[in-house]
Amino acid sequence: MLSSVIIAKSSPPTSPNGSRPTSPNPMLDNRHTAQAKRRKFMRRLVMFRQMDFEFALWQMVYLLVAPQKVYRNFQYRKQTKDQWARDDPAFLVLLSICLCASSVGFAIVLRLGVVGFFKFLLWVVFVDCIGVGLLVATVLWLVANKYLRVTGTNSQDVEWGFAFDVHLNAFFPVLIILHVVQLILYIPVISYDNFLSTLFGNTLWLIAITYYIYVTFLGYSALPFLRRTVVLLYPPSLVLLGLFGISLIINWNISNTVMTFYQYRVI
Repeated sequence: MLSSVIIAKSSPPTSPNGSRPTSPNPMLDNRHTAQAKRRKFMRRLVMFRQMDFEFALWQMVYLLVAPQKVYRNFQYRKQTKDQWARDDPAFLVLLSICLCASSVGFAIVLRLGVVGFFKFLLWVVFVDCIGVGLLVATVLWLVANKYLRVTGTNSQDVEWGFAFDVHLNAFFPVLIILHVVQLILYIPVISYDNFLSTLFGNTLWLIAITYYIYVTFLGYSALPFLRRTVVLLYPPSLVLLGLFGISLIINWNISNTVMTFYQYRVI
């Protein structure tokens, strides 16, 4: 009898329809709102001593060699901190440092001045990374919640912060392939107008975008309340292969086009 009373007192109250337990303390519930999580993340953005840079570096390495392991940690975060999105901005800080370093390389290859370097850096950070990320994350967030989410009494929603984290995860391999490997090989191999240069340069773009699609697919497939996530993998991959074939047929060197575009934007 005593044990049943203790269990009854320790069990969290539930809503009238029994769908989800509610906290007797509203302040505890407010800690898990999107606004509260965003404020916590922004506060930690200026607290470098509280950032786990070692773990963020581990994530970057495994995004290149075994991205599945990175999303296992996201599942662990959901179990321990009741959120899928990152609460530590260390990954974003390291990614920003990588963008700054690669922009220096582009400034050297494109022979940009100091002003041109800063224009290029602003474009890469706020358009290529953040701008495209906001667009892709928002679209996939809406699609996942409307068409891929399993409906039910206890169904969860895809967090927008998690959708943006998936973009950042997928963007890092693209950064390494296109801002490091391509940059090193651009002048000696890719910058010419012959077919082999086009083939080599466009293959790097194929690998980079394929990696982006694959890491994005892994991110959404890691959520247990989503189904049919393969639609994020196969249709985009088929379209990408088709565009790759067309670019080779017409001998369109994508790398040269992008380099010319960057020069036009910063001059």
